[in-house]
Amino acid sequence: MLFDSHAHLNHPQFAEDWKEVLARAKEAKVIAVVNIGYDLSSSELAIKQCEEIAVEDFPKLFAAIAVHPHEAKYWGSEVEERFRHLAKHPSVVAVGEIGLDFHYQFSHRQDQFRAFEEQLQLAQDLNLPVILHIRDAHPEALKVIRNFGKSVLGVAHCFTGTWDDAKRWLDIGFYIGITGIATFGRKAENVKEVAMKVPIDRILLETDSPYLAPVPYRGKRNEPAYLVYIAHFVAKLKGILVEELVNAATQNAIELFCLKDFLHLNRFK
Repeated sequence: MLFDSHAHLNHPQFAEDWKEVLARAKEAKVIAVVNIGYDLSSSELAIKQCEEIAVEDFPKLFAAIAVHPHEAKYWGSEVEERFRHLAKHPSVVAVGEIGLDFHYQFSHRQDQFRAFEEQLQLAQDLNLPVILHIRDAHPEALKVIRNFGKSVLGVAHCFTGTWDDAKRWLDIGFYIGITGIATFGRKAENVKEVAMKVPIDRILLETDSPYLAPVPYRGKRNEPAYLVYIAHFVAKLKGILVEELVNAATQNAIELFCLKDFLHLNRFK
């Protein structure tokens, strides 16, 4: 039973057919999806979509709320207060995705650091794990976490760093999120190495839909149903049965997002 720990069904690319996308995910044995916000409006929509889904008809849909580093210039006290209200919704399981992106730098670094640090505090206040977006900024993001001075649980989402970077995140208790990038060929050697070496009890599987569709759908719109291709590829890299990987990754997601109650439901057996 697959658990897509990171997707954006609130993205405009899914505006017309997100329920059909979830129906296909169910057919592919996906039992749950975390719907990730990247600004205030997408976070609100993620929660609204959770409210619209009947559990018996679709995979279970959860929400994460946050301002992405690309949108960090829009972070402020009014947005923070709105998030504190949204976090009371029972579908919300994380603050994310937050972090640092020094590749595109759509927001100034100063704004990114401020939004990152203040959203870490928000997660701490709300007793929620964090979902980190880090690109070309692993040393800086690690320094922020270490300087935060409080226990932080979370996942380094869509990991594209080196194995040495991954070990540093593992050392402070984070999970590592593996996406379809692992299937991309020579340009993904770092991701392959990390996927192969990360302990099975610290890996999450994620599509990052609508982005990063795995082979054989590379270049097309991604969706949670394609998680099965990522799972098979990573299991082969690790030399284990796909069932072993899937069971571990699903259990890891349940642990991180504090969803142990769902272990008692048939969908998690």
